[in-house]
Amino acid sequence: MTFATTLLEWFRENGRALPWRETRDPYAIWLSEIILQQTRIDQGLPYWERFMRRWPTVDALAAASEDEVLREWQGLGYYSRARNLHAAAKQVSALGGFPTTIKGLLSLKGIGNYTAAAIGSFAFGLPAAVVDGNVYRVLARHYGISTPINTTEGKKEFQALAQELLLPALNREGTGAGLFNQALMDFGAIQCTPAKPLCLQCPLQDSCVAFREGRTAELPVKQKTLKIKERHLIYIYIRYNGETALRRRPAGDIWQGLYEPLLTDALPSDTATGTPVGCGAILLRQGVKHVLTHRVLYADFWLWQPAERPQLPEGYFWLPESDRDRYAVPRLIEKMFEEV
Repeated sequence: MTFATTLLEWFRENGRALPWRETRDPYAIWLSEIILQQTRIDQGLPYWERFMRRWPTVDALAAASEDEVLREWQGLGYYSRARNLHAAAKQVSALGGFPTTIKGLLSLKGIGNYTAAAIGSFAFGLPAAVVDGNVYRVLARHYGISTPINTTEGKKEFQALAQELLLPALNREGTGAGLFNQALMDFGAIQCTPAKPLCLQCPLQDSCVAFREGRTAELPVKQKTLKIKERHLIYIYIRYNGETALRRRPAGDIWQGLYEPLLTDALPSDTATGTPVGCGAILLRQGVKHVLTHRVLYADFWLWQPAERPQLPEGYFWLPESDRDRYAVPRLIEKMFEEV
């Protein structure tokens, strides 16, 4: 049997049942693809369901405010996805519907080659191959490809191979592009997993180069280029007469558009007590670690309950503590609120 035939037979018995696979609605499919970037399905599914309930159409999402979208997104991280989601919804609404070509889909905010191919093949049946982490892994192992997947050369090589495998599958198997793409992705997620792949029960075992040569742990290859930086943050939660203070983070930094309490880079303290000099604040937790893609944050949480209403720095505003949950905050600040 061919690679495609074997893959599709496996998929018919083992494919994942997911709600966005039960529709050709490009909005539902697009929403799932954006949510599942950098997110596991079991974590992302409840978010997809909530978004679909609250904003069942792209026009409804476009009419929402950015604050509402960020608040609904809270906890998923990578908040640029939510901002791009909202911006793209406005684009689609203005166009009167989703573009039906790969070129048109690529014109939408936050949509790259993978997402365009996913929407195009799943919603419109376009013959476009999707290449995600699962696909990279299956193809690298099966064909014994050592080209790093995070290089320009690697991306071109794997995209071309996936497309080469897709087109004969459409012609010979009579299946849709979306079905083949889903089969390949699910095979990587369930069978050809990153750690402990199920090689002994794999229907592609006989033709797999990595299995034959004992290289499954080596493939795919990823070039190490990321330099992790560390940053220390000091947050002060101000509580005065049932109110607290927040600000909205400006553009150009992490967590753009989200809210946070008073932030300072340095807090002079009494070394004997650890209490900020002249402030009377209480240290709640120190060195709380929060890992992002490009950096590691270490945060100190302080609670300050002044006797008189203090003057806030520019950009901060007072709000009742009871209204605090209406504002979208990063997960790190959620941890602080739990301590408070």
